[in-house]
Amino acid sequence: MPGAAKLAGALQQELKPDTVRVVPIGGVGEIGKNCTVVEFGDAAVIIDCGLTFPDAEHLGVDLILPDFAYLRQIQHKLRAVLLTHGHEDHIGALPFALRDFPLPLYGTALTLGLVQVKLDEARLVDGQEFHVVEAGDVVEIGPFRCEFFHMCHSIPDATGIAVHTPIGTIVHTGDFKLDYTPVDGRPPDVQTLGRLGRDGVLLLMADSTYADRPGYTPSEQVVAETFDQIFAEAPGRIIVATFSSLVSRAQQVFDAAVAYGRKVALVGRSMERVHRVAADLGYVRVPDGLIVAAEELDDFRAEDIAIVCTGSQGEPRSALVRMANRDHRNIDIAPDDTIIVSAAAIPGNEAKVNHTIDRLAHLGATVYYEQLRPVHVSGHASQEELKLVLTTLRPRFFMPVHGEFRHLVEHRRLAESVGLPRKNILMAENGAVIDVTRDRAAITGSVEAGMVFVDGLGVGDVGETVLRDRRHLAEDGVVVVVAAVDHHTGKSVGTPEIISRGFVYAPESEDLLERAREHVRQTIDRGDHPDPEVDYLQGKICSSLGRHLFQKTRRRPVILSIVTEV
Repeated sequence: MPGAAKLAGALQQELKPDTVRVVPIGGVGEIGKNCTVVEFGDAAVIIDCGLTFPDAEHLGVDLILPDFAYLRQIQHKLRAVLLTHGHEDHIGALPFALRDFPLPLYGTALTLGLVQVKLDEARLVDGQEFHVVEAGDVVEIGPFRCEFFHMCHSIPDATGIAVHTPIGTIVHTGDFKLDYTPVDGRPPDVQTLGRLGRDGVLLLMADSTYADRPGYTPSEQVVAETFDQIFAEAPGRIIVATFSSLVSRAQQVFDAAVAYGRKVALVGRSMERVHRVAADLGYVRVPDGLIVAAEELDDFRAEDIAIVCTGSQGEPRSALVRMANRDHRNIDIAPDDTIIVSAAAIPGNEAKVNHTIDRLAHLGATVYYEQLRPVHVSGHASQEELKLVLTTLRPRFFMPVHGEFRHLVEHRRLAESVGLPRKNILMAENGAVIDVTRDRAAITGSVEAGMVFVDGLGVGDVGETVLRDRRHLAEDGVVVVVAAVDHHTGKSVGTPEIISRGFVYAPESEDLLERAREHVRQTIDRGDHPDPEVDYLQGKICSSLGRHLFQKTRRRPVILSIVTEV
């Protein structure tokens, strides 16, 4: 980011005694990889440490992490990681971060339970310091008093965090909506919001995901009513695809299954793992005998079964996609099946989700999704809820977070509509350095805050150059030239071989490839030196053949040449 190098030296200096520094290294101007640093004096805490998933342009990439360069720079200050809830975009990067920064973790029981599973898989749990907190708890961490308060979201045990500093209170809402009839019966803690507002909030950072949606986000109760109707109507099996972390949605399936006398199978590795943790910690109510294994489904009549599975985002290896492809080892889709896709498509996943729904429809199943019936509601607050939080907390300064830039702009407009001056609203980007005093908040610089790609076992070894090459290969294919030259004369020996992958299909383009072979032979034989350097000759073949193929096809494949001297 421009200016990062210049600022690096300044950031090593001690902060002024009257200044809190806030640095979002992820989650601002984007949805995902949420991670924000709050500093005062010689101490700093991190709020959330999440990842995001690649889209179509990130070919071959498995996960995307925040860039931890700034955390390494202030490692001596770091005291703890505070977690708002257990979604991947808030906890998913912890197994990578904790290798470098073995910090104590503070979060609610379900959040830390999900983190522990992730760290177990990464073999990092030994020696890790966990501090389980409940909504209402206040913990002292260096100069910070960190207060956790309950908020409703699409996963139980979600919290906002108020970081009380010596110069004022900074509030981070986490992901939230104001649902007064949630599945777990715990509405948001508006009393604490009111108290924080009365006591004074210096800076508010608030979820902006649905800042462009008018009105209120519907309650989870709407989904419960729809499930009740579908369970009453469905003639065969009911298959509900949702996020594995959407524990409340699974609870709604359990409740409907009990009401209509169905057994429930959990299908998908992450679904089984999350619900094992949630059940062990008491976050789901599951009567004895309700859950059956996927391997036992054939022992029951179709009308006596409900299935909760992964695949709501069209993930290629997920349970629902395997069913749609007739590739699931336990479940074959039948015409009497009713399938509920109980999740909204994450931006970039729409095509995969629609393709999965099409395949299921081709198999004769009845498929319900968000556009047909209210089988899903968001966990994020819409405009009227966001305005209510703004007027309740009455912050001196405001910074919209957790949203693409258009969401942040809309959230700024909402803040202005309830009386917050534009000069007190900070429109930040990832890497922005925000210095806050009692009287002033300003973006004073920037730090490095890009994306780190995880590809297989590699972390950070795939960059934009590699992705550019992959896109080039995907768009235009590759042509490999294998040629032999006489060591003494520099002339071609035999006919060069050309291998095409993703460029043209060899049997149907033999004439084009034959002309290309002849072009390569002539390129070699026209050499003006009897003993050219192999590297020089390989480069000459690539550039000359590239021009030739572009003239013939108007395409620019990646060309690799291998020259052997004989």
